[in-house]
Amino acid sequence: MRIVVLIKQVPDTTEVRMDRETNTLIREGVPSIINPFDMYALEEGLRMREAAGEGTVTVMSMGPPQVEDALREALSIGIDDAILLSDRAFAGSDTWSTSYTLAAGVRKLGDVDVILCGKQAIDGDTAQVGPGVARLLGIPQVAYVKAAALDGAECTVERMMEDGHDVLRVPLPALFTVVKDINEPRLPSLKGKMKAKKAEITVWGAADLDVDPAELGLDGSPTRVMKIFAPELKAGGVVFEGETEETVPKLVEELLPILRGEAQ
Repeated sequence: MRIVVLIKQVPDTTEVRMDRETNTLIREGVPSIINPFDMYALEEGLRMREAAGEGTVTVMSMGPPQVEDALREALSIGIDDAILLSDRAFAGSDTWSTSYTLAAGVRKLGDVDVILCGKQAIDGDTAQVGPGVARLLGIPQVAYVKAAALDGAECTVERMMEDGHDVLRVPLPALFTVVKDINEPRLPSLKGKMKAKKAEITVWGAADLDVDPAELGLDGSPTRVMKIFAPELKAGGVVFEGETEETVPKLVEELLPILRGEAQ
């Protein structure tokens, strides 16, 4: 049983600030973390390995050298090995190019039974990379998985839907994106932290992968971020206090000019 968990290092959104002169993110001094949804994917990979009684869990990420910090954090909770896809050729990748590069990394590993991802990354919120990797690998994928159970060459999963959930039996290999309802991530032990600190992380660049250079990085990305800006702060609204019989007429009086197009 070989399980791969794809993770992303993201800025801690509680610390994100905008430069209002340039409308760009201020990244200097902003701490980075493992994408929170990916922590549930890591935990689920460990639980699948434990349920199977054998196998390995590999964590993989694409990014600059500092992503090693995130990979070592993953190793500290019991992940077996880590792979970093890092090359200047990958810089500026959108979700398409990121999916393409990660799929090439998984393909290089060889036989993989399960690929796990968080449902989305908190910095982009697109939820596109997981399904994109599955499509490029030509394997089944299920998004928004809240429960999973391996059964030989298949996996039974519960998929969250707007009106409840679906239960699906999926042949392996397959890719699943998970939601936080699926488990409770474990904390690293002191022994795990010490082991992760000394662990060797495999680094693959573009030359190590079977890829078309034209599909990598900014040049291989069909989408561009044209502008990032902070929304303007709106003035506070009007608060009507009192009993319903008193406040409703006041609300109607306030809204009627707007509905009639008379408001200034």
